[in-house]
Parts: sequence; C-alpha cells; structure tokens
Amino acid sequence: MAAPADWPQWQGPGRDAVSQETGLLKKWPKEGPALAWKVKGLGGGYNEPAVAGGRIYGMSLRDGKEVVWARAEADGKPVWETAVGEPPSQRMPQGSEGPGCTPTVEGDRLYAISNGGEVVCLNAGDGKTVWHRSMVKDFGGSPPSWAYRESPLLDGEKLICSPGAADAGIVALNKLTGETIWKSKLSEAAGSGGGAARSGRGGRGGRGGGGGSGAGYASAIAIDFEGGRQYVQFTSRSLVGVDAADGKLLWKYDKPANPQGINCTTAVYSDGMVFNSSAYGAGGGVVKLVKDGGGIKAEEVWFSRNMQNHHGGVILYKGCLYGANGGNGGGALVCMDFKTGNVLWNQRSEGKAPKGSILLADDRFYYRTEDGTMLLIEPNSTKYVELGRFEQPDRSSAPDWAHPVVANGKLYLRDQDVLLCYDVKAK
Repeated sequence: MAAPADWPQWQGPGRDAVSQETGLLKKWPKEGPALAWKVKGLGGGYNEPAVAGGRIYGMSLRDGKEVVWARAEADGKPVWETAVGEPPSQRMPQGSEGPGCTPTVEGDRLYAISNGGEVVCLNAGDGKTVWHRSMVKDFGGSPPSWAYRESPLLDGEKLICSPGAADAGIVALNKLTGETIWKSKLSEAAGSGGGAARSGRGGRGGRGGGGGSGAGYASAIAIDFEGGRQYVQFTSRSLVGVDAADGKLLWKYDKPANPQGINCTTAVYSDGMVFNSSAYGAGGGVVKLVKDGGGIKAEEVWFSRNMQNHHGGVILYKGCLYGANGGNGGGALVCMDFKTGNVLWNQRSEGKAPKGSILLADDRFYYRTEDGTMLLIEPNSTKYVELGRFEQPDRSSAPDWAHPVVANGKLYLRDQDVLLCYDVKAK
C-alpha cells in the first residue's frame, strides 16, 4: 500500500494531479528551492516518474529498446532496468525520443505500457516480468501516430488499457495474471451530449493524428455514479464512459475531441459532472451524467473554445478549472468557472505563465512551462498570483512535456535523459 505522500501512478494517488503532501514551502526563494540531487543517463522519454515505497520508477528509450527502470528515492541511484519491447515506427517526429507512460505501482508489482502497446506487469523489487500482453497482437490494436502514451489504470482486480481496436477499444485485464476480463466495443450506439459522433471525426484511416487507431493519448479514470462504477476515457473520437463490470458503453460526448484525434488530457470528474478538452481548434466542455431509463446519458452543460488543453492537464480546485489553453502555437494558463465555463482570468496577455503542465500540492500549483521554467502559483479565482520561479539546469533541446511530480517533500522534474530532485519541504 502506497504511503499517502507517494505518487504511485499517473497524476498521483487520486489520478487528479493532486498531491497529498502538506508542510511544503509556500513561497520559493529567488533562486528557487534547493536541488537535492541530479542524475543523468535515463535515456529519452516524456513520462513523469512514479514514486512509491522508497523507489522512483519510469520508462525510457535506450539503445533501441523501451525500458522500465527503478531508482532509489534517496539519491536517484539505479536499482534495476527491464527491457519491455522495441519502439514502433513513428511517422511524426514529436515525442519520438521515448515513452510517455508513467508506471503504476501497487504493492510489490508495477504495471506499464510501452509506446508499441506492450502491457507488462513487473516485480517492483527486481524488475522481473510477471506477465506480458500486447495491445496489438492480442487485441488487434494499432498505435496511433504518436504511439501509445497511456498510463495503465488499476481498479480492484482489473487493469484498464485502451488498444483502440474495433471490438476492443478498451479492455480490462486481470492484474494478477494478465487474462482478459472483458473487451469494450465503442462503436455501438449510446446516449451522447452535444450530438452524435460527427462524420470524419477521430483518427481512423484519415489524415488525423489517430492514424489507423481508435486510441487517443489519454489515460482513463474510474468514477462512481448513481451506485455504479465506470471508467471514463478520451479516445481518438470521443469522451466515453463504460461500465466497470462488463465494459458496456454507457455514454459518449464528442465535442471535446478534435478532428485529428489528438486527444491527450485525462478527464476531470466531480459530483456527476465530467470535463475534458483538447487543442487543435476543439475546446473543452462539461457534461452532466443523468439516469435515462435503464441507461445513462450525458447532457452538455457548457462548451468553450477558451480551454483547448493540449497535454498539460487540467485541475479542478474549489469550483475552478486551472490549465493551459493552447496547442502547437503556444498558449497560457487559464482559470475558468467549472459550472459555467466563464473565463475568470487568462495569462495570455501578460505572458508570465505560458503553456505548460500542472499539479496541486499543499494549496499551491506547481506549473512547468514547455520551455523549462518552473513556477509556484497560488490558487486564486480572481487573479494570477506567482510565488516563485526558477530555471532548471541541463535543459534538453526538447519541449518539457513531462509533468512535474511532488512526493515526500521533493519535487521531481524529468527532462529526457535527466532527472532532477528538489527539496520543497518547509523547514
């Protein structure tokens, strides 16, 4: 069982980019927090690390192989490394440096997905393989244009992942054995908010970034609604909810999905309402889940092009959504009212917080811009309040797409081959 201050999976303990840390620095000194240690030699990759049980876990591309690695939390020294497959051919250059999956750690086991769709369960202690499945060979999936970037979801006995195949858009595997529990066919009819799927949407077979895959680049979450458990995932075409028991499609919402199928952001859920967003001219919207006879429908509450989140994530905090609005052309941090979609403030005009990725810890936002600047920001619905910033050393030439991590009083920043650890505990 992970300690409350660990960060055992993508977007932390609650899969919502919120750390359970307290007692952290409320303001940074001019030069930023102290650098505790730095290591090089990780290999290429964009994934945020997982931190659990005294270890740091991640993925990299090294010597032509995709690998899962473990390092000591105390000093970053190597513990073990396991090759899990070869990278797929990728026609798009962006992100080709390495994997995007954050491993999921539970007890003595670790779960990860390679860019090529190899789903592995490893022993967290020594990295030995427990079981191995392929989303391509076993389920007929095909990696989207920028390869699989999903981080696996564990829920009870199940591991959830998204091959994107016609009859296996999402699958549930037994986390102990890797055996298939169910496969979800996502092309069947279902209640939708904002209309049925529009023709030409998604990335199946067209010019879109989904390539020939129904898979997007997002990671699923588990939610409870009206006594039922479901998994919410952002595919190349829609935001969908499927029944946790059997994978049946319950509802879908098309508007947040862009025509290119480049849908990366993990959904946000609160009190029967679901938000998601994408860039490339799409936007973001909230749907309210409603019981509809024996099923569920998703009724649109609002939709706005003022939140086109690319892949930096969005956080819901005290009734407000915080996240970057903007795609390849740049963007900036935005604060929006969750219930109405009204923009409360936008950093585009001031330029202090350009496009980046976000987490929340001890009532402070840790915001990492794509150019490598790290910001500490006060959650405030009326104005932008900055409480510190610093520039990381040893910047690579690639965008800083790996999300920041806060665990056990430390801030972790991954930049391709380099992993930086900062002490952010209040003294």
